[in-house]
This record gives sequence, structure tokens and C-alpha cells, in this order.
Amino acid sequence: MTSPISGDEPAEEKPATLEADHWFEPLADHMGDAYLKYSFTRGTAQEVAFLVETLELKPGDRVLDVGCGPGRHANALAELGIQVHGVDISQRFVDIATAAAPEGATFARVDARAMVFDQEFDAAISLCQGAFGLAGGPGSDMSISDSGSLDPDGDVLAGMQRALRPGGRAAVSAFSSYFQVQFLEDHDTFDVARGVNRETTMVRDVPGNELDAELWTSCFTPRELRLLAATVGLTAEHVWSVSPGAYGRNEPVLSSHEFLLVARRD
Repeated sequence: MTSPISGDEPAEEKPATLEADHWFEPLADHMGDAYLKYSFTRGTAQEVAFLVETLELKPGDRVLDVGCGPGRHANALAELGIQVHGVDISQRFVDIATAAAPEGATFARVDARAMVFDQEFDAAISLCQGAFGLAGGPGSDMSISDSGSLDPDGDVLAGMQRALRPGGRAAVSAFSSYFQVQFLEDHDTFDVARGVNRETTMVRDVPGNELDAELWTSCFTPRELRLLAATVGLTAEHVWSVSPGAYGRNEPVLSSHEFLLVARRD
């Protein structure tokens, strides 16, 4: 893996552990560009504008996009003159993002739970369950990891903390436990002990071919997000209620789909 935005010259290549068969990869392989047709992707411009203001980003700043998918946030940030490096477990998504990348955006296939960046970025983001929120699926457990996070999604957050320079900020969206249990549907199974929802659904590719799928999404309360941030060395500044395409400074409520954690590395 190469991070070409940690200085004037490309960073030295560093190894990162990759899962051979992460449960999300075959779904991403099937969806491809069709992922960008899902309704939750339509609010990219509003989300990016809010993040630029909230994280106080300016041209030349370096941002790490963790679980970047096909690169919609990373490429939109790069269009504003911000240097962005996106990482994702899906090579298919990395290829799509790279094909559309403007100057200043680079991408690599990396397991978000095993990132090796070291104080290279001014900000880090993980949005729409692109990485944070997807670690609670098959093969995960709640044992204490090397990061000491007590939570598999905490490994993702710990990697983001390490990637930030002192004073850098992270923005992480997380699905709301409150919303999920209120609106549990027939195709959902919520693991109360682990806070992980399993959804039986299907995904389509560009021609519309369907693939049966199971999605595992970790769900959180604002208190859990603050505690998890503190565990990995981040200071939570805000937790707001948000929805795709409607990011704002709204106090947490029961009826919002997601929470947005904004935290700082001291």
C-alpha cells in the first residue's frame, strides 16, 4: 500500500493485512457502479460542504477517507483542492474511484481494521458505514484487540486516530441503535448483546441483475460513540443526528437514521 499524500514525495510502501474474503467484497463486486444509484448517495455535495466547514478544511489539507467505496466523497473533496487518499476493502470500488479521480485524489485497497498510517493527515472521515459500522459481521468478536478498543469497529477508529496529526479531526457516521430497534423489519435480526443488525436483502448490478445478500451493520448510541472515541485516544467534540444528504448540527434524537461523531486527536 502506498500513501502518496503524506508529503511532497510518495510515502514509503507499508504492509497492511488484508482479509482474503471479507463478507462485503462479493457484494461490492456485484454492484459496481450501481452502488452510486442508491438513494443514500445523492446527498454527496451537501455532506461534503458540511464536512469542509465543520472540519475547517482548506485547499492543500490532507484527508483520509476510510471505507471510501467508489470514491464519491473523496473525489468531491479533491475537486475543492483538498488532497485525499481513499482506502476500501473492495478492489472493484477502488478501481471505480480511481477511474473517476480528479487531481489530488488517490486510492488503495486496504483493510480499514489494519491501517498503518502514522500522523499523515489533517482529517479523517468514514461515512455511510463504508468501514466503521461494517466490522461486526462474520468472523468478528468482542474480545480486546491490539488497539484495546473492546469493539471490532473500534479497530477502524483506532487506525483513524493514528493517521491524524495532533489537533486533526475525525468525522464518523454510525447507524443509530435507537432508530434500528424502533423500526425493525421482517428482514432484520438485531443482536441485542452485540448491537449488530443483520439484514437479509438483495443488491443489483447496473443491468439490474439481483444477488441475495446479508448485511451486518453495527449500531451505536451517542454515549457509546463518545466512550469508543475516548478508548482509542480521541476527544469527542460533537455527536449530531444526521441523515444522508441532510448533515447538520442537530442534537441526537430517536428518529434519526445516523449519528455523526466529530472527534479530535489531542
